[in-house]
Amino acid sequence: MIDVLVVDDDFRVAEINAAYVAKVPGFRVVSRAHTAAQALSVLEREHIDLILLDHYLPDRTGLTLVRQLHQLGHPADVIMVTAARDVVTVRTAMRYGALQYLVKPFSFGGLRSKLESYATLRRTLEGVESRRGEAGQEQVDQIFGALRTSEAVSAAGLPKGHSAPTADVIRQVLSAAGEPLSAHEVAARAGLSRSTAHRYLKYLEGAGRISLSLKYGDTGRPEHRYTWAAAG
Repeated sequence: MIDVLVVDDDFRVAEINAAYVAKVPGFRVVSRAHTAAQALSVLEREHIDLILLDHYLPDRTGLTLVRQLHQLGHPADVIMVTAARDVVTVRTAMRYGALQYLVKPFSFGGLRSKLESYATLRRTLEGVESRRGEAGQEQVDQIFGALRTSEAVSAAGLPKGHSAPTADVIRQVLSAAGEPLSAHEVAARAGLSRSTAHRYLKYLEGAGRISLSLKYGDTGRPEHRYTWAAAG
């Protein structure tokens, strides 16, 4: 089992995130904290593999806590789970060693995808360590590619004229949205033409990767709206 600490200043959000984690096989929530000080206290007395960390905490920022953990040599990994979306914060999170960055609000599928990617990374690392404890270039590439590979839409089975990178862009847009999007909204956020977005959405919906719902407006004509429904 992967032991998780959920850190969020909002008690209700912390409970929701913890409930999401509990639904993903292989993960369990050991504790919840609502301040950086509480998080440090938990880390001193509990074994923690992974921290789901909000940036906006009442006593210090999440990034300050990440930096402190690295200075202390604490081995816990970090996935930022926060509403902070400015480039400086995202870049700093990367520089301090956060493995993933999930922007609020998000769906269960969005968090599940991050957690399953993290589990893939751990399995990859454990596999390399069990063989020799040293990694050649091939193993290094596997380690660094583990997070992205498990989240990406595989090229296997894609129809002719479809590319995995484009399909993955759509996955990222829908996973980050936290709510159903229309084909027009997907196209705008992904930087694609509406016809291209619609073609990929139709394929992904047929493949069971996304779910389709209808929204009825004043005209009475339903609008198709899409939600990412697969973990990757």
